[in-house]
Amino acid sequence: MGYTLGIDIGTFESKGALVDSRGKIVGTAAKAHKMIVPRPGWAEHRAREDWWDDLTFIARALLDQTGVAPGDIQAVACSAIGPCMLPVDGAGEPLMNAVLYGVDGRAEREVAELTARIGEEALLDRCGNALTSQSIGPKILWLKRHRPEIYARTAKILTSTSYLVFRLTGEYAIDHYTASSFSPLYLVDELDWSGELADDIVGLEKLPRLAWSSEIVGGITPEAARATGLAEGTPVTTGMVDAAAEALSVGVTRPGDMMLMYGSTIFIIALTDARVRDPRLWYAPWLFEGQHASMAGLATSGTLTHWFRDQWARDLDPLQAFALLAEEAEAAPLGAKGLIFLPYFSGERTPIHDPLAKGCLFGLNLTHTRGDIYRAVLEGIAHGTNHAIETYCDVGQAPARLLAVGGGTKNRIWCQATSDISGFDQILCEKTIGACYGDAFMAAVAIGNAEVDDIAVWNPVTSTIQAEPSEVHDRRYRLFRRLYEQTKDIAAELSEPI
Repeated sequence: MGYTLGIDIGTFESKGALVDSRGKIVGTAAKAHKMIVPRPGWAEHRAREDWWDDLTFIARALLDQTGVAPGDIQAVACSAIGPCMLPVDGAGEPLMNAVLYGVDGRAEREVAELTARIGEEALLDRCGNALTSQSIGPKILWLKRHRPEIYARTAKILTSTSYLVFRLTGEYAIDHYTASSFSPLYLVDELDWSGELADDIVGLEKLPRLAWSSEIVGGITPEAARATGLAEGTPVTTGMVDAAAEALSVGVTRPGDMMLMYGSTIFIIALTDARVRDPRLWYAPWLFEGQHASMAGLATSGTLTHWFRDQWARDLDPLQAFALLAEEAEAAPLGAKGLIFLPYFSGERTPIHDPLAKGCLFGLNLTHTRGDIYRAVLEGIAHGTNHAIETYCDVGQAPARLLAVGGGTKNRIWCQATSDISGFDQILCEKTIGACYGDAFMAAVAIGNAEVDDIAVWNPVTSTIQAEPSEVHDRRYRLFRRLYEQTKDIAAELSEPI
């Protein structure tokens, strides 16, 4: 029997799954790492230590755990957080920490300048997206301006997956879905790199070659084989962003399907019949040629549950803290006794695209308990998620199927609040391990061992979270929206240097 290997690098944890030809998981492994926050509004990873060392650890752990012979692994696929900005030298060595996706807002000035120079309409028309903290082009321009000595030594600008693929195969490649976040350097109608809109950011020769996620871009090199324990020559796919792999893992394959990923951030992917043009959402070519995706994402979500545990539940056993906090939150009433929580701890991405937005807990009084506050945190994230889903409805893309995935699906209160506030049922599949399973499936597709629609057999639907709307949630959501609008000027002023 042949196997495929999927490895995903997340914001705080990396996971791997070894899967047989029928989709059965024969082994899993994980390794934790930290997100580096050197200053407010910045977010980084160490590419070698947090990405490559995690991958090699997981590959070897799975081989040891399962006893599967390296030669029986027929293909490997990777996914990772994205988009990220990583400059490397001529040998592919990182020149600095990787600058992370939309949670890093260091290029706010470059976003504003490029938007003013190119124009919002031109960006939306040619690149498919407004420039935001999610965009890599402004972050490369930030590098050029603020770290000129590193920029001068840069041979390639990579993202998380393209770095891993290079370490595995020696090839510099990036998938079209991820490349679309390199605005204004990628044109979505041409499906190609271009300096037409801004030729002063970086030379196009410093960007990886483009390929579809289902393509094999190379084989495991001798050096990578020694590091990972995998067989030399094993085929490796182009890779993809973790959220795309999550979506694939639960069967998001057709227009009308929408994935809701409960991770460090909430991320949403909706497949559509045609390109959606709206500055509040992101657009990208999907993983397969001729398909379209529309995305949304909160800046902080699961991250906030970790923050709450670490700061406000230090008296609890860390291994049991989340379960005990859930019990406390369940004892609190819907609406958390009048509390409203804005989850904008790293600014916010869609649909408000406000890097200066601030977190806020409003409505406190002396009767509130920790359980009330934790429920408010979960309901606040659900309100932010509903704001994104509501935006899809506004543009005529209400989900026909809403499929939930990710570690947060284990948090019953969070998931139920999301359905209740949005009014949409959520579908859960048998396997919830997420992106690494989607990677293993994509590896099987890439070598012809599976068709895309086979994911419904690999990972069947098992349950549904039924929406139970309430007037309490409806009223809190209206107040949630008003609270942001009435405090955003204060939040912006708080960001000004004293």
